[in-house]
Amino acid sequence: MEFSGMYSEYEALQTTAGRHADDLRNAKHEISELNRHVQRLKAEIEGVKKQCANLKAKIAEAEDRGELALKDARQKLADLEDAAQKAKQEMARQLKKYQELLNVKLALDIEIATYRKLLEGEEYRLASDAAGAVNISVISSHVSRGSAACSGLGYRTGLNLGGGSCFVVGGGGSSNIKSASQGDGSSNIKSASQGDGSSNIESASQGDGSSNIESASQGDGSSNVESVDHGDGSSSSVN
Repeated sequence: MEFSGMYSEYEALQTTAGRHADDLRNAKHEISELNRHVQRLKAEIEGVKKQCANLKAKIAEAEDRGELALKDARQKLADLEDAAQKAKQEMARQLKKYQELLNVKLALDIEIATYRKLLEGEEYRLASDAAGAVNISVISSHVSRGSAACSGLGYRTGLNLGGGSCFVVGGGGSSNIKSASQGDGSSNIKSASQGDGSSNIESASQGDGSSNIESASQGDGSSNVESVDHGDGSSSSVN
């Protein structure tokens, strides 16, 4: 009876030991699983730490690049502002210079216009003096046959024309007379006519009272006279 009780207790202890062995195996299995899970977590943590470190390095690098870029941008902005200020000053200087040149141009235009007016006036005066100093023309002078025509010319020019001249034309037609005189009493007369009784007279004189006359006519009663006077009262003629 005592033996059977001990045997029953032994079986109960074996059952309890087997149950505890199973629990121990399960606990060991769970522990191994937990260890593997811990290892995975540690690996993940290490990976995350590495990622964090990389991100921190990238952030620091980005901050450095951003700081450099910001510094460079500020420098460029300062340079651009300085260049803009210099450009404004240069533009103001160029505008002032342009205004000065424009004022000089206007003054020169006014001066050129003034000189042009003066030159035009001087040219007109010289042309008028030259036209008056060349020859004096007397046109369409009608004389009758056997009559005498005398002219006393006086004109205030640069040649100081003055004095008188007298010539005789025979014929009943018209004559074209050009006369110019130089000096006291001298004359230069040119007369040309054609037709019946026409005459062509050219007279030039130099010195006191001297004359040079050329006369030519064609037709009935025409004459051709060339007379040259030298000295006081002397003359030579060709008919």
